[in-house]
Amino acid sequence: MICKRLRCEEYTSVEGIGPMKNYLKFGLLIAAVLGTLAWLAVGGISETKTYYKTVAELKQLGSQAQEKRLRVGGDIAPNSIKREGANVSFTLAQDKLRMEVVYNGIDPLPDTFRDGAQALADGKLGTDGVFHATKIQAKCASKYEAKPTVKGNPSVRS
Repeated sequence: MICKRLRCEEYTSVEGIGPMKNYLKFGLLIAAVLGTLAWLAVGGISETKTYYKTVAELKQLGSQAQEKRLRVGGDIAPNSIKREGANVSFTLAQDKLRMEVVYNGIDPLPDTFRDGAQALADGKLGTDGVFHATKIQAKCASKYEAKPTVKGNPSVRS
């Protein structure tokens, strides 16, 4: 009878605590998963955020510009594009300021990347004062215009 009573007490005590242990384990698992997702989100955002700066602002930052990932924009100076193997170097001009840029990314340069076009370089400023870009975006410097009309008939376009 004592054995039956112990078995019965053991069974009820395990049954009473068992579901609580399962809820605790499940809660800890959910907390670990949510914590990991939050850590990945914060880490991903801080690694990919980029600050847009003009050439003048970048030069004013000094050594602080070497610590951050930046995006700098300007016009590609005439006759400044030089291809050296996998690297492409060019000069960004903004007003009277100039900045040397070296691109060594894996993506091909845009078709609109040519002298006089507006460009955005995404990367980091090196200790040598040269901006090392991993991404380049270029905008065509030309304007969009309507096709000329046929002489005498404005409804027909050539």
